[in-house]
Amino acid sequence: MGDAGFWSSMFWLLFFLYLLLWPQMQFRSLQLARARLLKALSEKRSSTVITMIHRQESIGLFGIPFYKFISIEDSEEVLRAIRSAPKDKPIDLIIHTPGGLVLAATQIAKALKDHPAETRVIVPHYAMSGGTLIALAADKIVMDPHAVLGPVDPQLGQYPAPSIVRAVEKKGTEKVDDQTLILADVAEKAIKQVRDFVYNLLKDRYGEEKARELAQVLTEGRWTHDYPITVEHAKELGLHVETDVPPEVYTLMELYKQPMKQRGTVEFMPYPKQEAKR
Repeated sequence: MGDAGFWSSMFWLLFFLYLLLWPQMQFRSLQLARARLLKALSEKRSSTVITMIHRQESIGLFGIPFYKFISIEDSEEVLRAIRSAPKDKPIDLIIHTPGGLVLAATQIAKALKDHPAETRVIVPHYAMSGGTLIALAADKIVMDPHAVLGPVDPQLGQYPAPSIVRAVEKKGTEKVDDQTLILADVAEKAIKQVRDFVYNLLKDRYGEEKARELAQVLTEGRWTHDYPITVEHAKELGLHVETDVPPEVYTLMELYKQPMKQRGTVEFMPYPKQEAKR
């Protein structure tokens, strides 16, 4: 093989190595940046800072997006973090999630509620369904002024449990098949289980009467499952919500990758800062 062939082969070898290694290098760089920011936030707030952020990750050779939800793996990691946190120090749990498994969200919520020191859930954008369930366990819910929570009515497959129960009630038990009746029975149990759990999360901080009211409202299927409960609406319902999200949290959110796109759908140009006249 001549020199030209050797260098050509070397070029292509290095090129393919670059394609394989560059995404991992990018991901490692993001991990280090996140770790530095979390450390700074932890020192500033004198707390253990935990994150559960579900975005579409696009790290990989072809930038294929992976959709994430609250999983058993998440609950294992969060519970491990809570167990290792000093018992006399606060916990700040940053949540950005569409929801996920009720079992996993319940485990996290219970562990957060049982932490002896103050617990704060920070919601920079949204914490729906299971994310809201976890937020209800905290001593403080800190939301961006335009962030949202959501109802916690359980879902059975693609259908909301309250809607299954209502459909059977409207049609009459004698007009539906056995499978639907079984599904309605499971739906009733699922609603009661989540409602009781929410009540137990809230009764110490809100009192028994208010806790029952909130548990009823959030699980009865009053709204669609993706209904956005804004800060104003949350306060109207009687939830204790604050809006002083630390600026570091917004910086942190920028360090989580979104799916690669041909062209961004949103762009903006910051307003230019005027230099002070001398």
